[in-house]
Amino acid sequence: MPLNRRKFLRKSAVTGAGVALTGAVATPSAQAAEERGAGRRPKRYAFTVLGTTDLHGNVFNWDYFTDKEFDDKAHNDVGLAKISTLVNQVRAEKGRRNTLLIDAGDTIQGTQLSYYYAKVDPITAKGGPVHPMAQAMNAIGYDAAALGNHEFNYGIPVLRKFEEQCRFPLLGANALDAKTLRPAFAPYSMHRLRTPHGRDVKVAVLGLTNPGIAIWDKANVQGKMTFPGLEEQAAKWVPRLRSMGADVVIVSAHSGSSGTSSYGDQLPYIENAAGLVAEQVPGIDAILVGHAHTEIPEYLVTNKETGKQVVLSEPLKWGQRLTLFDFELVWEKGCWKVEKVGAKVLDSNTVEEDPKITKLLSDEHEKVVAYVNQVIGTNTAEMTSTEAPYKDVPIIDLINHIQADTVKQALAGTEYAALPVLSQAACFSRSAVIPGGEVTIRDVAGLYVFENTLEARLMTGAQMKAYLEYSANYYVQTPAGAEVDPEKLTNANGTPDYNYDVVSGLTYEIDIAKAAGSRVTNVRFEGAPLADDAKFVFAVNNYRANGGGNFPHVASAQLLWSNSDEIRNTMIAWVKAKRSIDPAEFAAVDWKLTREGTPVFQAR
Repeated sequence: MPLNRRKFLRKSAVTGAGVALTGAVATPSAQAAEERGAGRRPKRYAFTVLGTTDLHGNVFNWDYFTDKEFDDKAHNDVGLAKISTLVNQVRAEKGRRNTLLIDAGDTIQGTQLSYYYAKVDPITAKGGPVHPMAQAMNAIGYDAAALGNHEFNYGIPVLRKFEEQCRFPLLGANALDAKTLRPAFAPYSMHRLRTPHGRDVKVAVLGLTNPGIAIWDKANVQGKMTFPGLEEQAAKWVPRLRSMGADVVIVSAHSGSSGTSSYGDQLPYIENAAGLVAEQVPGIDAILVGHAHTEIPEYLVTNKETGKQVVLSEPLKWGQRLTLFDFELVWEKGCWKVEKVGAKVLDSNTVEEDPKITKLLSDEHEKVVAYVNQVIGTNTAEMTSTEAPYKDVPIIDLINHIQADTVKQALAGTEYAALPVLSQAACFSRSAVIPGGEVTIRDVAGLYVFENTLEARLMTGAQMKAYLEYSANYYVQTPAGAEVDPEKLTNANGTPDYNYDVVSGLTYEIDIAKAAGSRVTNVRFEGAPLADDAKFVFAVNNYRANGGGNFPHVASAQLLWSNSDEIRNTMIAWVKAKRSIDPAEFAAVDWKLTREGTPVFQAR
């Protein structure tokens, strides 16, 4: 959808470059009284900024994939209804006018609730519904939210409609129009907090999103938007905000704090740059961190130029935690100065859901529950993903089987139809189950929880070997004879489960006793050693094909075919068409973990 610059500038005048007033503007008489008080005890003011991030479509404390109340090993709770209760408590304690509520992005993707209102009953339809996340966040009273990378998963039209439905600005100083290089969204919002001393505090919130959008959602943003680095844009905007009179500058950054990237050198920008922003850009008081799905109650970073400590905090995903930044200010030399900043997180499992929010969205919730429980087929034997991170299991074979089948059909009659098709898949959830008997939409959706689409790329045997070798970095090196604990075997160097790919169509072994980079052995195709010059069609999701995870060769490989529909939908449609799933038709042990040629686990 072309960007409407006139509409953007008009909206920016109201939100991004505007001033939200909490309380009333100080009167001249009040200001004069303040001046007469010079020489007395310094005037002080305290306020709190509350923050969430990576809500990912969670309103209720509910798991649509299991059709029951959410729970995990730590007994966390999720959802905006819980967050609302915490926010109400803090506002009651601090005073409503002494608080701001912001978010650091990834709001409209992640649950079947958010999927339903993007695809099944889309908010973009004429006379369509208001997005549940907009309804909830409006009701709670958010003041601003940064854009996350997953905001772009459903395309710019859905995002723009969501933006229109929000009664708070969506911020993205480094989300630029590709043609004009001007901000495509409001870069910042400015808020006035009324103090008892007749001098308002001006708080600027600068929003920064993730440059990885350019590759992860290339199909949706290429030629429309560009995403420069966070440090670069923060260095541009923070001085401007200070010159505009901001007493306090807060950055809401959809970017982790580690300084690392998951897509290598494909872009000259850092994915997890929040810590670098704090270190390199002077004038920032605090950063609300997002994207990394980690819990950081308080993290102090010293700015290299000023020596001042910047406070960072990242609340846990899905509404499991709420960050509180507590600011203490003092009036000095005619302006407010930040004297102290501290951060902590509150746990949403300590409170009940706010009935105001659950009642507001009960109809939407029930519609989605009914949708995901539709029966679409049957299964001859239960399949689970519990052991998928370290064993070749049928439930992952099902993904690869459907992907390979889809690509073969798509390339039928083309010059590539005779080439063998390989496929990659990862374990997105260790709790996925395709039950024996009736299979519902939620069963299939729970196996593929991301909005990835399917592509076909041309790869060689040598490239596939390199791909498998890179994937094998997922395992912790474990010497022969040492005890193997499955709980400690995986996720080496912080590699998430979704960045460990298994490949169907080849057979191979991974020797976990060997060092990373030399683990994959005995790679064969149709029983024979894999030739380096052999050519294959590789069925791969768009995240991986666009560089997500920094796997070798695939991002530069020739694109043969791509599909705009989510793999999840492709799987649901496949089950509907087949009506029956039989693991005997596709399940096979194509890979296994070994040590010096001996299998680590017994074959299934």
